Amino acid sequence: MTLPEHPIETPPRAPSPVHGFGTLAVHAGSPHDPVTGAVIEPISLSTTFAQTSVGKPVGLYEYSRSSNPNRDNFEKAVAALEHARYALAFSSGSATTANVLQSLAQGSHVISVSDVYGGTHRYFTKVALTHNVHVTFTPNIGDSIADLIRPETKLIWIESPSNPTLSLVDIRKVATIAHQHGILVVVDNTFLSPYVQNPLDHGADIVVHSVTKYINGHSDVVMGAAAFNSTDIYERLSFLQNAIGAIPSAFDAWLAHRGLKTLHLRAREATKNATGVATALEASPLVISVNYPGLPSHPQYSIAQKQHRDGMGGGMLSFRIQGGHEAAERFCQATKIFTLAESLGGIESLVEVPSAMTHAGIAKEAREASGVFDDLVRVSCGIEDEADLVADVLQALEKAAAEPKVSSGLKVAENGRDHA
Repeated sequence: MTLPEHPIETPPRAPSPVHGFGTLAVHAGSPHDPVTGAVIEPISLSTTFAQTSVGKPVGLYEYSRSSNPNRDNFEKAVAALEHARYALAFSSGSATTANVLQSLAQGSHVISVSDVYGGTHRYFTKVALTHNVHVTFTPNIGDSIADLIRPETKLIWIESPSNPTLSLVDIRKVATIAHQHGILVVVDNTFLSPYVQNPLDHGADIVVHSVTKYINGHSDVVMGAAAFNSTDIYERLSFLQNAIGAIPSAFDAWLAHRGLKTLHLRAREATKNATGVATALEASPLVISVNYPGLPSHPQYSIAQKQHRDGMGGGMLSFRIQGGHEAAERFCQATKIFTLAESLGGIESLVEVPSAMTHAGIAKEAREASGVFDDLVRVSCGIEDEADLVADVLQALEKAAAEPKVSSGLKVAENGRDHA
Protein backbone atom coordinates (compact mmCIF):
# COMPACT_ATOMS: atom_id res chain seq x y z
CA MET A 1 0.00 0.00 0.00
CA THR A 2 2.42 2.66 -1.14
CA LEU A 3 1.59 5.85 -2.92
CA PRO A 4 2.61 6.18 -6.58
CA GLU A 5 6.05 7.49 -7.52
CA HIS A 6 6.16 10.70 -9.55
CA PRO A 7 4.96 11.79 -11.93
CA ILE A 8 1.35 10.64 -11.50
CA GLU A 9 -0.26 9.14 -14.56
CA THR A 10 -3.83 10.28 -15.02
CA PRO A 11 -6.11 7.24 -14.52
CA PRO A 12 -8.89 6.53 -17.00
CA ARG A 13 -11.83 8.82 -16.36
CA ALA A 14 -15.36 7.66 -15.95
CA PRO A 15 -17.33 7.70 -19.21
CA SER A 16 -19.05 11.01 -19.90
CA PRO A 17 -22.60 10.89 -18.55
CA VAL A 18 -25.25 10.15 -21.16
CA HIS A 19 -27.93 11.85 -19.09
CA GLY A 20 -28.16 15.12 -17.18
CA PHE A 21 -27.52 15.50 -13.45
CA GLY A 22 -31.16 15.28 -12.39
CA THR A 23 -31.74 12.10 -14.37
CA LEU A 24 -28.61 10.53 -12.91
CA ALA A 25 -29.57 11.61 -9.39
CA VAL A 26 -32.90 9.83 -9.68
CA HIS A 27 -31.79 6.68 -11.51
CA ALA A 28 -28.07 5.97 -10.86
CA GLY A 29 -27.63 2.96 -8.60
CA SER A 30 -31.41 2.44 -8.50
CA PRO A 31 -32.30 -0.78 -10.32
CA HIS A 32 -35.86 -2.08 -10.12
CA ASP A 33 -36.19 -5.07 -7.83
CA PRO A 34 -35.90 -8.13 -10.14
CA VAL A 35 -38.32 -10.19 -8.04
CA THR A 36 -41.11 -7.75 -7.19
CA GLY A 37 -40.53 -4.94 -9.68
CA ALA A 38 -40.35 -2.40 -6.84
CA VAL A 39 -39.06 0.93 -8.16
CA ILE A 40 -37.53 1.78 -4.77
CA GLU A 41 -34.92 -0.66 -3.54
CA PRO A 42 -35.65 -2.69 -0.38
CA ILE A 43 -33.53 -2.18 2.73
CA SER A 44 -31.20 -5.13 3.17
CA LEU A 45 -30.65 -5.38 6.93
CA SER A 46 -29.06 -8.81 6.90
CA THR A 47 -25.54 -8.85 8.29
CA THR A 48 -24.63 -12.14 6.64
CA PHE A 49 -25.56 -14.01 3.45
CA ALA A 50 -26.04 -17.73 2.74
CA GLN A 51 -23.46 -19.73 0.84
CA THR A 52 -24.21 -22.71 -1.39
CA SER A 53 -20.92 -24.31 -0.40
CA VAL A 54 -17.80 -23.25 1.46
CA GLY A 55 -16.59 -19.94 0.05
CA LYS A 56 -19.38 -19.76 -2.54
CA PRO A 57 -22.08 -17.24 -1.57
CA VAL A 58 -25.45 -17.35 -3.29
CA GLY A 59 -24.96 -13.88 -4.77
CA LEU A 60 -22.46 -11.03 -4.53
CA TYR A 61 -22.53 -10.64 -0.76
CA GLU A 62 -20.99 -12.49 2.18
CA TYR A 63 -20.92 -10.07 5.13
CA SER A 64 -22.30 -6.54 5.38
CA ARG A 65 -19.15 -4.90 6.69
CA SER A 66 -17.43 -5.89 3.47
CA SER A 67 -20.33 -4.97 1.19
CA ASN A 68 -24.08 -4.51 1.31
CA PRO A 69 -26.64 -3.97 -1.48
CA ASN A 70 -27.79 -0.58 -0.16
CA ARG A 71 -24.26 0.71 0.30
CA ASP A 72 -23.24 -0.55 -3.14
CA ASN A 73 -26.14 1.22 -4.84
CA PHE A 74 -25.47 4.46 -2.97
CA GLU A 75 -21.78 4.31 -3.91
CA LYS A 76 -22.70 3.84 -7.57
CA ALA A 77 -24.92 6.92 -7.41
CA VAL A 78 -22.21 9.08 -5.78
CA ALA A 79 -19.68 7.92 -8.38
CA ALA A 80 -22.04 8.84 -11.21
CA LEU A 81 -22.68 12.33 -9.85
CA GLU A 82 -18.97 13.03 -9.20
CA HIS A 83 -17.96 11.75 -12.67
CA ALA A 84 -15.93 9.01 -10.97
CA ARG A 85 -15.30 5.36 -11.73
CA TYR A 86 -15.49 4.43 -8.05
CA ALA A 87 -16.96 5.66 -4.77
CA LEU A 88 -16.85 4.35 -1.21
CA ALA A 89 -19.15 5.22 1.69
CA PHE A 90 -18.00 5.57 5.28
CA SER A 91 -19.70 6.03 8.65
CA SER A 92 -19.00 9.78 8.72
CA GLY A 93 -17.10 12.53 6.94
CA SER A 94 -14.44 12.29 9.64
CA ALA A 95 -14.12 8.54 9.05
CA THR A 96 -13.60 9.29 5.36
CA THR A 97 -10.77 11.66 6.24
CA ALA A 98 -9.27 9.07 8.59
CA ASN A 99 -9.30 6.33 5.95
CA VAL A 100 -7.62 8.56 3.37
CA LEU A 101 -4.91 9.57 5.85
CA GLN A 102 -4.46 5.96 7.02
CA SER A 103 -3.53 5.06 3.44
CA LEU A 104 -0.32 7.09 3.79
CA ALA A 105 2.94 5.51 4.87
CA GLN A 106 4.60 6.55 8.11
CA GLY A 107 6.75 9.63 7.66
CA SER A 108 4.53 11.07 4.94
CA HIS A 109 3.99 14.81 4.65
CA VAL A 110 0.66 16.48 3.85
CA ILE A 111 0.00 20.07 2.76
CA SER A 112 -3.40 21.47 3.70
CA VAL A 113 -5.28 24.72 3.40
CA SER A 114 -5.22 26.38 6.82
CA ASP A 115 -8.88 27.38 6.74
CA VAL A 116 -10.11 23.83 7.13
CA TYR A 117 -13.01 22.17 8.97
CA GLY A 118 -12.24 21.91 12.70
CA GLY A 119 -12.59 18.13 12.80
CA THR A 120 -10.16 17.75 9.90
CA HIS A 121 -7.72 20.10 11.63
CA ARG A 122 -8.05 18.04 14.80
CA TYR A 123 -7.36 14.79 12.95
CA PHE A 124 -4.35 16.27 11.17
CA THR A 125 -2.81 17.72 14.33
CA LYS A 126 -3.80 15.16 16.98
CA VAL A 127 -4.27 11.79 15.27
CA ALA A 128 -2.17 11.73 12.10
CA LEU A 129 0.89 12.59 14.17
CA THR A 130 0.52 9.34 16.10
CA HIS A 131 1.53 7.41 13.00
CA ASN A 132 4.15 9.97 12.03
CA VAL A 133 2.24 11.80 9.31
CA HIS A 134 2.97 15.52 9.44
CA VAL A 135 0.76 18.30 8.06
CA THR A 136 1.78 21.79 6.96
CA PHE A 137 -1.00 24.37 6.83
CA THR A 138 -0.93 27.27 4.40
CA PRO A 139 -3.38 30.16 4.00
CA ASN A 140 -2.72 30.52 0.27
CA ILE A 141 -2.14 27.08 -1.16
CA GLY A 142 -2.49 28.19 -4.77
CA ASP A 143 0.57 30.44 -4.58
CA SER A 144 2.69 28.65 -1.97
CA ILE A 145 2.33 25.01 -2.96
CA ALA A 146 5.58 24.69 -4.92
CA ASP A 147 7.64 26.08 -2.01
CA LEU A 148 6.08 23.71 0.55
CA ILE A 149 6.63 20.42 -1.29
CA ARG A 150 9.17 18.08 0.30
CA PRO A 151 10.50 14.72 -0.91
CA GLU A 152 8.13 13.02 1.55
CA THR A 153 5.06 15.04 0.54
CA LYS A 154 2.38 12.56 -0.54
CA LEU A 155 -0.93 14.41 -0.30
CA ILE A 156 -2.43 17.87 -0.71
CA TRP A 157 -5.72 18.55 1.06
CA ILE A 158 -8.03 21.22 -0.29
CA GLU A 159 -11.35 22.59 0.88
CA SER A 160 -12.95 24.71 -1.79
CA PRO A 161 -14.91 26.52 -0.51
CA SER A 162 -13.19 26.33 2.85
CA ASN A 163 -15.01 26.09 6.16
CA PRO A 164 -16.02 28.65 7.36
CA THR A 165 -14.55 31.59 5.40
CA LEU A 166 -15.58 30.28 1.95
CA SER A 167 -12.13 30.71 0.38
CA LEU A 168 -11.68 29.08 -3.02
CA VAL A 169 -8.73 27.22 -4.53
CA ASP A 170 -7.89 26.86 -8.20
CA ILE A 171 -7.92 23.05 -8.21
CA ARG A 172 -6.40 22.66 -11.67
CA LYS A 173 -3.47 24.94 -10.78
CA VAL A 174 -2.64 23.01 -7.60
CA ALA A 175 -3.17 19.59 -9.21
CA THR A 176 -0.85 20.41 -12.11
CA ILE A 177 2.02 21.23 -9.75
CA ALA A 178 1.25 18.32 -7.41
CA HIS A 179 1.17 15.72 -10.16
CA GLN A 180 4.58 16.80 -11.43
CA HIS A 181 5.90 15.60 -8.05
CA GLY A 182 3.79 12.43 -7.79
CA ILE A 183 1.53 13.95 -5.14
CA LEU A 184 -2.18 13.15 -4.84
CA VAL A 185 -4.76 15.93 -4.47
CA VAL A 186 -7.83 15.53 -2.27
CA VAL A 187 -10.71 18.02 -2.41
CA ASP A 188 -13.36 18.21 0.28
CA ASN A 189 -16.44 19.10 -1.77
CA THR A 190 -18.91 19.08 1.14
CA PHE A 191 -19.82 22.78 0.97
CA LEU A 192 -20.87 22.65 -2.69
CA SER A 193 -22.00 19.07 -3.39
CA PRO A 194 -21.52 17.26 -6.71
CA TYR A 195 -24.23 19.40 -8.26
CA VAL A 196 -22.29 22.66 -8.01
CA GLN A 197 -18.72 21.35 -8.42
CA ASN A 198 -16.95 18.21 -9.66
CA PRO A 199 -13.32 18.41 -8.48
CA LEU A 200 -12.20 15.33 -10.44
CA ASP A 201 -12.98 17.23 -13.64
CA HIS A 202 -10.44 19.86 -12.53
CA GLY A 203 -7.59 17.45 -11.82
CA ALA A 204 -8.23 16.25 -8.26
CA ASP A 205 -7.48 12.58 -7.52
CA ILE A 206 -9.97 12.08 -4.68
CA VAL A 207 -13.10 14.00 -3.77
CA VAL A 208 -14.54 13.58 -0.27
CA HIS A 209 -17.87 14.52 1.25
CA SER A 210 -19.57 14.65 4.56
CA VAL A 211 -22.70 12.98 3.16
CA THR A 212 -24.43 14.21 6.31
CA LYS A 213 -24.70 17.59 4.63
CA TYR A 214 -25.96 18.31 1.09
CA ILE A 215 -25.92 14.80 -0.37
CA ASN A 216 -28.29 13.42 2.26
CA GLY A 217 -29.79 16.85 2.83
CA HIS A 218 -32.32 16.10 5.55
CA SER A 219 -30.28 16.23 8.79
CA ASP A 220 -31.07 12.63 9.69
CA VAL A 221 -27.98 10.66 8.57
CA VAL A 222 -24.30 10.84 9.57
CA MET A 223 -22.14 9.50 6.73
CA GLY A 224 -19.14 10.21 4.52
CA ALA A 225 -18.01 9.28 1.02
CA ALA A 226 -14.98 9.41 -1.26
CA ALA A 227 -14.94 9.20 -5.07
CA PHE A 228 -12.03 8.71 -7.49
CA ASN A 229 -10.96 7.21 -10.83
CA SER A 230 -7.80 5.32 -9.88
CA THR A 231 -8.05 1.55 -9.50
CA ASP A 232 -5.03 1.65 -7.18
CA ILE A 233 -6.74 4.14 -4.88
CA TYR A 234 -9.89 2.02 -4.96
CA GLU A 235 -7.97 -1.09 -3.91
CA ARG A 236 -6.23 0.71 -1.04
CA LEU A 237 -9.27 2.53 0.30
CA SER A 238 -11.70 -0.37 -0.09
CA PHE A 239 -9.24 -2.54 1.84
CA LEU A 240 -9.19 0.03 4.64
CA GLN A 241 -12.96 0.48 4.50
CA ASN A 242 -13.33 -3.22 5.28
CA ALA A 243 -10.34 -3.56 7.62
CA ILE A 244 -11.14 -0.51 9.74
CA GLY A 245 -14.87 -1.13 9.48
CA ALA A 246 -16.07 2.48 9.64
CA ILE A 247 -19.04 1.78 7.37
CA PRO A 248 -22.60 3.15 7.31
CA SER A 249 -25.60 0.99 8.12
CA ALA A 250 -27.80 -0.30 5.33
CA PHE A 251 -30.63 1.91 6.54
CA ASP A 252 -28.45 5.03 6.54
CA ALA A 253 -27.21 4.20 3.03
CA TRP A 254 -30.84 3.82 1.92
CA LEU A 255 -31.80 7.17 3.48
CA ALA A 256 -28.79 8.99 1.99
CA HIS A 257 -29.56 7.54 -1.43
CA ARG A 258 -33.13 8.78 -1.13
CA GLY A 259 -31.87 12.25 -0.19
CA LEU A 260 -29.41 12.32 -3.07
CA LYS A 261 -32.24 11.97 -5.59
CA THR A 262 -33.37 15.57 -4.93
CA LEU A 263 -29.90 17.09 -4.56
CA HIS A 264 -30.12 19.18 -7.72
CA LEU A 265 -33.42 20.73 -6.65
CA ARG A 266 -32.22 21.51 -3.13
CA ALA A 267 -28.83 22.86 -4.24
CA ARG A 268 -30.43 25.26 -6.71
CA GLU A 269 -32.86 26.60 -4.11
CA ALA A 270 -30.19 26.88 -1.42
CA THR A 271 -27.97 28.84 -3.82
CA LYS A 272 -30.82 31.19 -4.69
CA ASN A 273 -31.51 31.79 -1.01
CA ALA A 274 -27.86 32.25 -0.06
CA THR A 275 -27.37 34.77 -2.87
CA GLY A 276 -30.31 36.82 -1.59
CA VAL A 277 -29.13 36.68 2.02
CA ALA A 278 -25.52 37.49 1.13
CA THR A 279 -26.59 40.46 -0.99
CA ALA A 280 -28.73 41.82 1.85
CA LEU A 281 -25.96 41.37 4.40
CA GLU A 282 -23.38 43.06 2.19
CA ALA A 283 -25.63 46.12 1.92
CA SER A 284 -26.05 46.44 5.70
CA PRO A 285 -23.92 48.93 7.68
CA LEU A 286 -24.12 46.47 10.60
CA VAL A 287 -21.95 43.97 8.70
CA ILE A 288 -18.16 44.25 8.40
CA SER A 289 -17.72 41.80 5.51
CA VAL A 290 -19.45 38.92 3.74
CA ASN A 291 -17.84 35.71 2.47
CA TYR A 292 -19.86 34.26 -0.40
CA PRO A 293 -18.41 32.90 -3.66
CA GLY A 294 -21.49 33.99 -5.60
CA LEU A 295 -20.84 37.70 -4.97
CA PRO A 296 -18.59 39.66 -7.34
CA SER A 297 -16.89 41.08 -4.23
CA HIS A 298 -15.50 37.65 -3.32
CA PRO A 299 -11.71 37.70 -3.85
CA GLN A 300 -11.81 34.42 -5.82
CA TYR A 301 -15.03 35.14 -7.71
CA SER A 302 -13.28 34.31 -10.99
CA ILE A 303 -12.53 30.80 -9.69
CA ALA A 304 -16.19 30.29 -8.85
CA GLN A 305 -17.12 31.28 -12.38
CA LYS A 306 -14.67 28.70 -13.73
CA GLN A 307 -15.14 25.77 -11.34
CA HIS A 308 -18.78 25.96 -10.24
CA ARG A 309 -21.80 24.97 -12.31
CA ASP A 310 -23.16 28.19 -13.85
CA GLY A 311 -20.94 30.15 -11.42
CA MET A 312 -23.21 29.16 -8.53
CA GLY A 313 -22.14 30.23 -5.05
CA GLY A 314 -23.74 27.36 -3.15
CA GLY A 315 -25.89 27.54 -0.03
CA MET A 316 -23.18 28.48 2.49
CA LEU A 317 -21.92 31.91 3.52
CA SER A 318 -20.34 33.62 6.49
CA PHE A 319 -20.07 37.22 7.64
CA ARG A 320 -18.46 39.38 10.31
CA ILE A 321 -20.88 41.43 12.35
CA GLN A 322 -20.34 44.81 13.97
CA GLY A 323 -20.17 44.49 17.76
CA GLY A 324 -17.83 41.54 18.25
CA HIS A 325 -18.49 38.10 19.61
CA GLU A 326 -21.42 39.21 21.76
CA ALA A 327 -23.21 40.63 18.72
CA ALA A 328 -22.58 37.39 16.82
CA GLU A 329 -24.19 35.44 19.66
CA ARG A 330 -27.13 37.83 19.85
CA PHE A 331 -27.69 37.56 16.10
CA CYS A 332 -27.85 33.77 16.24
CA GLN A 333 -30.31 33.89 19.13
CA ALA A 334 -32.51 36.52 17.46
CA THR A 335 -33.24 34.63 14.22
CA LYS A 336 -36.71 33.13 13.98
CA ILE A 337 -36.42 30.89 10.91
CA PHE A 338 -32.70 30.11 11.07
CA THR A 339 -31.96 27.62 13.84
CA LEU A 340 -28.89 28.04 16.04
CA ALA A 341 -27.19 24.69 15.49
CA GLU A 342 -24.11 23.04 14.07
CA SER A 343 -24.02 21.20 10.74
CA LEU A 344 -25.19 22.45 7.35
CA GLY A 345 -26.65 21.47 4.01
CA GLY A 346 -30.09 20.41 5.20
CA ILE A 347 -33.48 21.58 4.02
CA GLU A 348 -33.68 23.87 7.06
CA SER A 349 -31.59 27.03 7.49
CA LEU A 350 -29.00 27.15 10.27
CA VAL A 351 -26.68 29.70 11.88
CA GLU A 352 -23.73 29.28 14.21
CA VAL A 353 -20.66 31.04 15.63
CA PRO A 354 -17.64 29.01 14.46
CA SER A 355 -15.19 30.34 17.07
CA ALA A 356 -17.38 28.98 19.87
CA MET A 357 -18.88 25.96 18.12
CA THR A 358 -17.58 24.14 15.03
CA HIS A 359 -14.01 25.48 15.28
CA ALA A 360 -13.75 25.80 19.06
CA GLY A 361 -11.03 23.16 19.22
CA ILE A 362 -8.61 25.32 17.21
CA ALA A 363 -6.46 27.81 19.12
CA LYS A 364 -7.59 31.44 18.80
CA GLU A 365 -4.36 32.55 17.10
CA ALA A 366 -4.62 29.80 14.49
CA ARG A 367 -8.32 30.53 13.95
CA GLU A 368 -7.81 34.23 13.38
CA ALA A 369 -4.86 33.61 11.06
CA SER A 370 -7.38 31.79 8.86
CA GLY A 371 -10.01 34.52 9.15
CA VAL A 372 -12.14 32.78 11.78
CA PHE A 373 -12.68 35.74 14.09
CA ASP A 374 -14.90 35.77 17.15
CA ASP A 375 -17.41 37.99 15.32
CA LEU A 376 -17.82 35.57 12.42
CA VAL A 377 -21.24 34.00 11.84
CA ARG A 378 -21.68 31.02 9.54
CA VAL A 379 -24.96 30.61 7.68
CA SER A 380 -26.39 27.54 5.96
CA CYS A 381 -29.36 28.46 3.79
CA GLY A 382 -32.03 25.82 3.38
CA ILE A 383 -34.92 25.66 0.95
CA GLU A 384 -37.40 28.00 2.63
CA ASP A 385 -38.66 31.09 0.79
CA GLU A 386 -35.90 33.59 0.00
CA ALA A 387 -37.89 36.64 1.11
CA ASP A 388 -38.54 35.10 4.53
CA LEU A 389 -34.87 34.27 5.06
CA VAL A 390 -33.72 37.76 4.03
CA ALA A 391 -36.27 39.37 6.36
CA ASP A 392 -35.14 37.11 9.20
CA VAL A 393 -31.45 38.00 8.95
CA LEU A 394 -32.21 41.72 8.69
CA GLN A 395 -34.41 41.75 11.79
CA ALA A 396 -31.82 39.70 13.68
CA LEU A 397 -29.10 42.18 12.69
CA GLU A 398 -31.15 45.05 14.11
CA LYS A 399 -31.69 43.20 17.37
CA ALA A 400 -28.03 42.22 17.64
CA ALA A 401 -27.00 45.86 17.20
CA ALA A 402 -29.59 47.30 19.57
CA GLU A 403 -29.53 44.95 22.53
CA PRO A 404 -27.05 45.33 25.41
CA LYS A 405 -24.32 42.80 25.89
CA VAL A 406 -25.53 39.66 27.64
CA SER A 407 -23.91 36.38 28.54
CA SER A 408 -25.57 33.60 26.63
CA GLY A 409 -23.30 30.73 27.60
CA LEU A 410 -21.91 30.31 24.09
CA LYS A 411 -18.34 30.65 25.20
CA VAL A 412 -15.41 29.15 23.38
CA ALA A 413 -15.03 25.52 24.34
CA GLU A 414 -11.76 24.18 25.62
CA ASN A 415 -12.41 20.49 25.20
CA GLY A 416 -11.39 20.32 21.54
CA ARG A 417 -14.80 19.28 20.28
CA ASP A 418 -15.89 20.59 16.97
CA HIS A 419 -18.50 19.36 14.57
CA ALA A 420 -19.72 20.29 11.11
